[in-house]
Amino acid sequence: MNITEFEVIVSDVVTQLNQNIRICGKFPTSKQFEDGVRNILTSMGLSINYEPHPHVFPDIPLGEFGIEVKFTTNDTWRSIANSVFEGMRDPSVEHIYLIFGKMGGEPEVRWGKYDDCVMHVRTSHVPRFEVDMTAEESLFEQMGTTYESFSKASDDQKMAYVRAYARKRLKPGERLWWLEEKEEQEHTLPLQVRIYMNLDQNEKRKLRAEAAILCPQIVKPSRSKDKYSDAVSYMLTYRGVLCPQARDLFSAGSVALRADSARGGNYIQRALDDIESEMRIAALTLEDALFEEYWGMIVPSEKRIATWLAMADSYAQNWIPSEELFRDNTFE
Repeated sequence: MNITEFEVIVSDVVTQLNQNIRICGKFPTSKQFEDGVRNILTSMGLSINYEPHPHVFPDIPLGEFGIEVKFTTNDTWRSIANSVFEGMRDPSVEHIYLIFGKMGGEPEVRWGKYDDCVMHVRTSHVPRFEVDMTAEESLFEQMGTTYESFSKASDDQKMAYVRAYARKRLKPGERLWWLEEKEEQEHTLPLQVRIYMNLDQNEKRKLRAEAAILCPQIVKPSRSKDKYSDAVSYMLTYRGVLCPQARDLFSAGSVALRADSARGGNYIQRALDDIESEMRIAALTLEDALFEEYWGMIVPSEKRIATWLAMADSYAQNWIPSEELFRDNTFE
């Protein structure tokens, strides 16, 4: 059987399903709809497994061809599909088609090539495809690849595609909460969010240093809009720490005030000077993916302080961070 012949079969199945709806009414459940697909294929002389593994992909494997069945009682042609990792994919299937039963609104069944219908990937707990029978552009076209190439890629390669796609969709001020390039860099966001002011002083200093090194825009003038947005976002999404008052991180008098200093003056400068040691550690130890996300580039760890100073200089007004901070070292 070639592709053209199989597409004729799929088209005939959809025609019969739509006739069934007109005569008998809409399918009430997804199981009845999927069994309806199987029954028609069986009537065509094809050998069908009625008890497949519940997570097998696609739902109905037929040698090198396969059919994924989607069903909704809503009036929409869009649905969440399988994991991008396709861990339960039947290895013999090369060509996958989608049969979609929409029972909301005017009930109807349509079919399409699976790779043409995948138009988005949800990046929640496990990245999953979304399909839409009305899609004008497939996800893989947006990624600059093909479904065949994507399916054969390693998990790391797939996630690189997904990250690039997700970044293009971010709105100003938004960040990815998942960044891992490798398993050893994996972090887990705590289920219980902690409040910044309840942490001990050592952890506060460590978190402030990490946020400061990733977000040099904190040196902007005090009235600058969103100067702390990335710092607060980093703490919440990557460390599970909520800081209700952003100024508590760097510009509050209690943060910048040291035993040998008086109130007033450049609070942000004094606050950063106080955590220079922790910032050096953060620059050396935070993973590349974070710098790529927050700086837009990967910088060798030994050059990160020099790069940070150059970036900070471009943001600051009425003072020059590179002349005031990290003065005990010469940087490249």
